[in-house]
Amino acid sequence: MKGRIHSIETFGTVDGPGIRFVLFMQGCALQCMYCHNPDTWDPSKGRVVEVQDIIGEMEPYLEYYRRSGGGITVTGGEPTLQAPFLAALFKEIKRRWGLHTALDSSGFCDTEHVRELMDVTDLVLLDLKQIDCIKHEALTSQPNGRILHFAKWLSDIGKPVWIRHVLVPGITDGREDLEALGAFIGSLGNVKKFELLPYHRMGVYKWQELKRAYPLDGVPEPTDREVQRALALIEAGRQAVCTCG
Repeated sequence: MKGRIHSIETFGTVDGPGIRFVLFMQGCALQCMYCHNPDTWDPSKGRVVEVQDIIGEMEPYLEYYRRSGGGITVTGGEPTLQAPFLAALFKEIKRRWGLHTALDSSGFCDTEHVRELMDVTDLVLLDLKQIDCIKHEALTSQPNGRILHFAKWLSDIGKPVWIRHVLVPGITDGREDLEALGAFIGSLGNVKKFELLPYHRMGVYKWQELKRAYPLDGVPEPTDREVQRALALIEAGRQAVCTCG
């Protein structure tokens, strides 16, 4: 079983519990305006690997993952594009070491395509980029119907989820959108954590290297006050319909 990867990080601390091996997959169907890894979009790029190659990359750091309660997180790009490879990888990691497995995904996928992968995934880090479908398509090049369906399906099967939302001034910070996002999160019964991620410009240099015009040039990073406002609106929407007690 072969997969195509972009890069690896051996000491991740923000993409799931504990210390984590973070695997960046190549290929993505979305083209988010604020993407900090646009070099992962092209599915024909990257490095071709087999499951055993990744096992070999992880093994020297195994004790760090075990002792911290960590494991592996696969991100991208969009990892679900290579679901069969990742299902095989997660199965082998479970068989050998019993480590925690996490998937960082936009959710833009067919649930049947990822069913086997979900069987060996302990946690999904789900990026909900914009709750309004028209605005989502403007932001990412794709509508969000499949994403919201995937989120609901994860709730139906009881798969633990951390939801993430990038706060971009003037684009993802509208009052109605944030309240609707909170209401959607509140309708799910499997959300273990919510993370509001302030927009940043650290990936702009990659757009420049690819000779692509950066779509959000001139958009400022949100202030602390704007972040707190957004959190309050999301929480208000969540509390209005929360099913999780």
